[in-house]
Amino acid sequence: MQHSEPDPTSSPLARFGVELRRSRRAMRWSQTELGRRMGFSNAMVSYVERAKKPVTHNFAVRADEVFETGGTFYELWRRYSRASLLEGFAEFAEAEARCRRLRTFELGVIPGLFQTPVYAASLEAASVRRGSISQEQADERVAFLAQRQQLLNQKAPPTIHAVLDQSCLLRPIGGSGVMRTQLDHLESLASRPNITVQVAPFDLAEHRPFMLPVVLLTLPDRSVVGYAESQLRGYLERGRTAIAAWEEDYDQLQVESLSTAASLAMIRAVRKDLE
Repeated sequence: MQHSEPDPTSSPLARFGVELRRSRRAMRWSQTELGRRMGFSNAMVSYVERAKKPVTHNFAVRADEVFETGGTFYELWRRYSRASLLEGFAEFAEAEARCRRLRTFELGVIPGLFQTPVYAASLEAASVRRGSISQEQADERVAFLAQRQQLLNQKAPPTIHAVLDQSCLLRPIGGSGVMRTQLDHLESLASRPNITVQVAPFDLAEHRPFMLPVVLLTLPDRSVVGYAESQLRGYLERGRTAIAAWEEDYDQLQVESLSTAASLAMIRAVRKDLE
């Protein structure tokens, strides 16, 4: 039975499958022969070529070894693994790495750039237990986050303004020990001259401008893009009218949230309650 080839532009997983099939055919190997050389079944090879099963780190490494491609399949796997975090997130991460100013509002969890490795790993471990992702994907997410966090330690880091909903402080991700360390780290970051942290208290209630997390990035050319997420995907907003509205709402959020001093006092109080 003939299977139609996936469109390589449709997803990183499809791109991996098409490249695997092209390389296999160039060697004039059957799927059974390639599976034997890689240590996988011919069925697994077929599934990957048709983008029907996720690619593992080991599969990508073995493909590079068998085809002597010097890391081509590993790089395709990394793109797939990153893209699997959330549709649209890779594009955001590229813009984030270039930004000169970052304004963020977070709901429920500490912003990714501010997360400790253990806090981040706790979040991903929960996704593994739910069956949403594999352990390999969880490890890749944590490693990718560490790479993003290098932005904070650049020679000329961007100016960052973070407004955290009060729920970010009160949800004990990973347990009280992990959360104490996380709050210590948050307070340390807030002491940096380029980072401002505010808390949007619960009593802001319905007057809080944003109902979902949002990020505003000012790029080197002074243009501003926004990023928002749903449960299934994220997207970059570039429309001037939409961005102007987001910036106006963010200005209102800054004004109505706690002052930096009051915010730090709340962070310390929550930290003390966890002891």
